Amino acid sequence: MIRINLAPAETRRRRGAGFTLPTLPIGLGLLFAVVYGVAVLGVGYWWWGLVAEKSRLIAENDRTTKELDAIKITLGQGANVKAQLADVRKRVQVIEELVQGQGRPVLLLDAFVDTVPRDLWITSFEDRGTSLKIAGTAYSTRAVSEFLNNLRQSGKFKEVDILVSRQDLSKSPVMVTFEVTCRFEV
Repeated sequence: MIRINLAPAETRRRRGAGFTLPTLPIGLGLLFAVVYGVAVLGVGYWWWGLVAEKSRLIAENDRTTKELDAIKITLGQGANVKAQLADVRKRVQVIEELVQGQGRPVLLLDAFVDTVPRDLWITSFEDRGTSLKIAGTAYSTRAVSEFLNNLRQSGKFKEVDILVSRQDLSKSPVMVTFEVTCRFEV
């Protein structure tokens, strides 16, 4: 079945879109096109600025990272220098203690060398703080006696006592072993 609407065109009902855009004057369309073009150019310029800023920030980040790595290396060396400084200070302190404690042994040996006779030799020498223990061997008891007298007469050795004096008659030549204690005063 076919239907035909014979009603006049003004009264006919349209099927489909009932809305139509009004046509704009040519000047207004041109204005919108120019505004649209300027907006596109503005957004493009802004985008180009953002890309340039991103590149600059990446380059600056790389540069500061390299500087940070260099500073970390320098700080690491600084920590190493601090450890070395502590080690050097410790060594200097030990050397100063040795130099300060060096005076007594030097004076002791200097005074002691002059008291030993030619036919006597020292086999042990112990410095026990305030006292000395000296052991040795001689060819005669006379050399031991001379050694004891030399210690007493030096004025630097006090309380000189002989602990042991033995003569070994089985050996040739006859040897005398002895032990002496005394106190050294500077």
